[in-house]
Amino acid sequence: MLGMGPAPERGRVDPDLINAGKQPVTALAGSAYFHHADSFAMMRGGHLDVCVLGAFQVSASGDLANWSTGEPGAIPAVGGAMDLAIGAKDVYVMTDLLTKQGAPKLVDHCSYPLTGVGCVSRVYTDHGVFDVTPDGFRVRELFGDNTHDEIEGLLGLALIARGA
Repeated sequence: MLGMGPAPERGRVDPDLINAGKQPVTALAGSAYFHHADSFAMMRGGHLDVCVLGAFQVSASGDLANWSTGEPGAIPAVGGAMDLAIGAKDVYVMTDLLTKQGAPKLVDHCSYPLTGVGCVSRVYTDHGVFDVTPDGFRVRELFGDNTHDEIEGLLGLALIARGA
């Protein structure tokens, strides 16, 4: 479905309208329905300007790791994220800066299986926004009282200053 709306109001759920996570959704005016093969044709054909994905890790060179079965030797289960990551003109990631255990999600090299190589152009986190450049992560914006040095300390990475 192209034109998916927000979650429905209580009592107004249409059981035939669900997202990939099987959560109820609504249809926006002008929505279109099509076969899932057409979705992949749009992704793989370069017809998407921007894609927003979550991530376990993003490397300084823009590599994306956003899937894991958690089972050693398991068959890969990357789903359509790989097609989105390589098919969109720009890939934006939305994620927390740190895991629940305090490990950085912006890293020098990903330790999780890769979804896409060099595909991420920007990362939105709870601490700030970072652009991926050929020289690494550039600070685009920091939120609240966060400082450049504090974020570098949390990540253990050198960041390119905003405006540099």
